[in-house]
Amino acid sequence: MEHQELLAGFVRMHILHHAAKDGLYGQWMIEELAHHGYKISAGTLYPMLHGMERKGYLKSLKKRDGKTYRRFYRATPLGRKALALVRTRLNELFDEVARKRRKRAKLAGKQS
Repeated sequence: MEHQELLAGFVRMHILHHAAKDGLYGQWMIEELAHHGYKISAGTLYPMLHGMERKGYLKSLKKRDGKTYRRFYRATPLGRKALALVRTRLNELFDEVARKRRKRAKLAGKQS
């Protein structure tokens, strides 16, 4: 994944978003991330999930899914709180970017 260090935060936010919404399991999350252009391997995702669980953002439960068992992850209250904070900060960033874009467009219009 190009720019992996920067995009890792976005991957974690995708994980928290889906874990807060419906819950997830690893292979499903790999496929979901691929729909958004992230090519992430199981060897990258599972340590990330385990780390987020160790830090208290996720809680997992082993469930039977057909003939196999899957580890399902859900967001904890701490994970939901972190997701709310990130959404606020992302909105602030998007607003700032939009303001600067409008300002540049306005200046370009005056120069024409």
